Amino acid sequence: MTDVSRDEYMAVAASREIRDGDTAFIGTGLPMVAAYLAKATHAPRVNLVFESGIIDPQPVDLATGVGDYRLVHGSTKVAGTFYALSLLQQAKVDIGFLGTAEIDPYGNLNSTVIGPYDRPRVRLPGSGGANDIASMAKRFVVIARLDRKRFVEKVQYLTTPGFLTGPGAREAAGLPGAGPVRVISDRAILGFDPASRRMRVEHLYPGVTLAEVQEHIAFPIDAAPTLEIEPEPDLHLLRLLRDVIDPDGVYVGRDER
Repeated sequence: MTDVSRDEYMAVAASREIRDGDTAFIGTGLPMVAAYLAKATHAPRVNLVFESGIIDPQPVDLATGVGDYRLVHGSTKVAGTFYALSLLQQAKVDIGFLGTAEIDPYGNLNSTVIGPYDRPRVRLPGSGGANDIASMAKRFVVIARLDRKRFVEKVQYLTTPGFLTGPGAREAAGLPGAGPVRVISDRAILGFDPASRRMRVEHLYPGVTLAEVQEHIAFPIDAAPTLEIEPEPDLHLLRLLRDVIDPDGVYVGRDER
């Protein structure tokens, strides 16, 4: 299957991070698609939580955001943002998904400003629930396209903690969550070395080289000891993505390969 798009690789890879029985904190975009794919396949008992406070919905159509009223259909509870974030504080969330404008080698994220804080070149949306998710979910996954302006040596503003300055830093800061476990990109799947806590390449998509990945990252990155090639999604997964979950290609593009 040579017509698998990068978005489809990302959605399938992200879905595999969800385990059956997890409580998963889900955002807009590819995380939403990945969550529905997981629920339709290997994780039917996953409990989906949206920041708007909509709990485990069964929507007929793909929502355009976490506050889209289409998400309410079939939900077990609609309780508001306070309730959703309180689940994190109670350590009831197993996994969360985040995007970012910048990410550094230790998985720290910036979604606040590009440039000086008082007079930035770009003012970004800020944390929202991202800091809560990264700090208190049992683990979190970042979904981000590789870009040297995004994968940087040092974030310009620390919005959301990864492993902070390295080994032991999260624990010293009193953060209960395990931190980032995976970065799902459009060319490779990245993880973190358990000793150094630095990002590393763990899976390459077919046809992508380690050198190509490095070209799109502004800091030196190593490969895991067992660097693998990511398998192509099977036809069943692709049909679910294309025909059932996102038939209009709202979040999963078909033309970028």
